[in-house]
Amino acid sequence: MPTISMFYGIIIRMYYAPKEHNPPHIHAYYQDFRSTINIDDCEILEGKLPVRQLRLIQAWIEIHQDELLADWKLCQNGEKPFSIDPLK
Repeated sequence: MPTISMFYGIIIRMYYAPKEHNPPHIHAYYQDFRSTINIDDCEILEGKLPVRQLRLIQAWIEIHQDELLADWKLCQNGEKPFSIDPLK
């Protein structure tokens, strides 16, 4: 699972296996926390994150939603996703 972005100690990854389960999502890691977050509505699908880090990730998703959905389409075809700029 490649890392597509890193910021403020948060690592964002996306699987690129064909037929990855919907809805489109990312995997976020922060220290010992792990979470799966929906790209469309920025809600946690699974796992847990500290509130501050979740808010940073949600802001990042909103800024880069089009790029994330494009990466999701690549992943659905078994192609490696592109890196996305970190939150600044």
